[in-house]
Amino acid sequence: MNVLIIEDEKPAARRLNRMLAALDIEVQQMLHSVEESLNWLQNNEHPDLIFLDIQLSDGLSFEIFDEIEVKSAIIFTTAYDEYALKAFKLNSIDYLLKPLDDEELEVAVNQFKKQQPKHANVQVNMEDIRKLLINPVDQKFKKRVSIKVGQHIKIIHIDEIECFYSENKSTYIHTKENRNFLLDNSLEYWQEQLNPDHFFRVNRTFIVHINAIKDIVAYANSRLKLILNSYNEQEIIVSRERVKDFKSWID
Repeated sequence: MNVLIIEDEKPAARRLNRMLAALDIEVQQMLHSVEESLNWLQNNEHPDLIFLDIQLSDGLSFEIFDEIEVKSAIIFTTAYDEYALKAFKLNSIDYLLKPLDDEELEVAVNQFKKQQPKHANVQVNMEDIRKLLINPVDQKFKKRVSIKVGQHIKIIHIDEIECFYSENKSTYIHTKENRNFLLDNSLEYWQEQLNPDHFFRVNRTFIVHINAIKDIVAYANSRLKLILNSYNEQEIIVSRERVKDFKSWID
C-alpha cells in the first residue's frame, strides 16, 4: 500500500507517520502545503491512500482538487466538528477526528483495505464537501432552550447562554444571570444544535458563546485560557488541538 500524508502541522504529521508505522504501513511522503502537494502529485504516481488535513498552511486542501484529478482514496484527518463531517458520509469518504486515536486509525485502515476496489470507483464531489464545511446553511439551529424548574418550564433564549458544560455525566447551561440549569441532552447533542458562528466547543467539557468571552490568556502547552463574563466555577481551557480553529473562529 502506497500512503501519502498531507498535513500542515509537522508534529501531527510525524505522529501519524509513527502510528501508521506501528500498523506496518510505510508512508511514501509527508507534505505540508497546497503548493507542495500540487507539485508532488503532478510529478509522481498517485498513492493508494492519502491522509489529508483540510486547513493547510497556504489554504484549504480543496484547492488541490481544483487543479488536478486525484486518483487516490482519501481519509480526512480534521478537527472539524461532527456536524460538518456529515459531508464526508454523504460522499463515502472516511475521516478521523483529531486528536487521532490509535484504534480508530487501525479500524479506518482495515476498512480501506477491505473496500479498496470500491474506493477506486467512488466519484468524490469535493465541491459539495467544501460547501457543507464552509457554509453549513441548511442547518436549523436552536433559538431557545426549555428548562424544567420544579413544576414549571422556563424558556431561555440561546443568546442568554454563556456556555454549555458537562459535569458528573450531566450537561448544564450557564446564563448571563449567573445561573446554572440542568439539561436533558448530552453536550454532543447540543454541539450539533448550536450555530457555529456563535458557539465553539473548546474542549470535551465546554461549549462557549462568542459574546461571553471576557478575556483570552496564554496558557501552558500552547493552550488558551478563557475568562467568561460571569461563569467562574471551573477553568475553561482551549485544548491544544483546537487552538488553531478557535483563533480562526474568533477572527
